[in-house]
Amino acid sequence: MWSRLIGGSAVLALVGGAAYASFYVAPEERTMGLVQRIFYLHAACGLTMFTAFFICFCSNIAYVFWRSAKSDALAVSAAEVGLVFSTVNLVTGPIWAHPAWGIWWTWDARLTSAFVLWLLYIAYLLLRTLIEEPERRALLSALFGIFAFLDVPLVYGSIRWWRTQHPQPVLMGGPGSGLEPTMLKIFFFSIFAMHALMVLLLIDRYGLEKMRGEAEIVRRELEAA
Repeated sequence: MWSRLIGGSAVLALVGGAAYASFYVAPEERTMGLVQRIFYLHAACGLTMFTAFFICFCSNIAYVFWRSAKSDALAVSAAEVGLVFSTVNLVTGPIWAHPAWGIWWTWDARLTSAFVLWLLYIAYLLLRTLIEEPERRALLSALFGIFAFLDVPLVYGSIRWWRTQHPQPVLMGGPGSGLEPTMLKIFFFSIFAMHALMVLLLIDRYGLEKMRGEAEIVRRELEAA
């Protein structure tokens, strides 16, 4: 109990510190002004989403090869946590886009592929609700999860491979890209805070999934008795 309280308090402090630094420490961007500050949350959640979906992908592969219930539990936990960060990323994008572009949404490569990724992981979670038999559910969802992850490199590379409405990457984006040093430090701090939050959510969700699996085993044994 104490470890969870301390861990949760530390993560809350990190997220709060990142939010404070984004609004009150980072210098104001010359062109977009105040609205650009949402970048620190928007981009950090996007990168954290990639990490969570990568954990889901690795867990799905592990289940296909070794049929471990722990791998299945970790996969669905990571998918749900990644979906949370994906949703925040999709919501904050239009909030930033409207003042910057004059429109809330455009169906360019980056935005469309990110929306499709969100739909794919919604479908992954829905698929799990449609199959009652645990082993079959785990295997089919693992195969679908591996397929869904194929969109992740597409989302990541879309603004590098095609000319889109979405801004070009600020890191390793070619000539003219980059962040002012203070902005860069706050950006990395925001990424760290969001990943710490992801780990906290993932640990709790994984524990809940393990308990659900154990309860399901007990239920099946009682039904068979």
